[in-house]
Amino acid sequence: MTAVTIETSSSTHNPLDILEEIVVANEWPFDRASDEEMIVEIKGRWCDYRLFFVWQTEVSAMQFSAQFDMKVPTARKPPVTELLAEINNKMWLGHFDVCCEEQTPMFRQTVLLRGSRGASVEQLEDLVDIALSECERFYPAFQFVIWGGKTAQEAVSAAILDTVGEA
Repeated sequence: MTAVTIETSSSTHNPLDILEEIVVANEWPFDRASDEEMIVEIKGRWCDYRLFFVWQTEVSAMQFSAQFDMKVPTARKPPVTELLAEINNKMWLGHFDVCCEEQTPMFRQTVLLRGSRGASVEQLEDLVDIALSECERFYPAFQFVIWGGKTAQEAVSAAILDTVGEA
């Protein structure tokens, strides 16, 4: 298969500039170390999340991850690996992983923007909203496996139960 490359004069605008405006408007603590990287801290219902955004101009792609404030003990790695497979099978956008260096669960997604003028505010808001919703939805599953000794199947079943009505 041959790849065809066509040179164009259009460039994709840095989505981190828009993200910074969203972060400031929401009054979330953040650090923008460079034009290509931003870290944001967000308090969730279950834990604090650290959001990492990395913009790669040369491929017009933004890598994004939402890291949990939770460690995976070495003894619980095999059941957490099973949990990742169960959860990721239910995902439509993005996926869950465990950070190799810090042994923390995280949601990850890469957004490709080649051929567009850049990401819209709505796309970036959706990216963060979907990631945080999925993190909040599956945080209990990670807790059930890591600290509760549950199987991956038990943890996912318990975590995705939707409560109906009021008690």
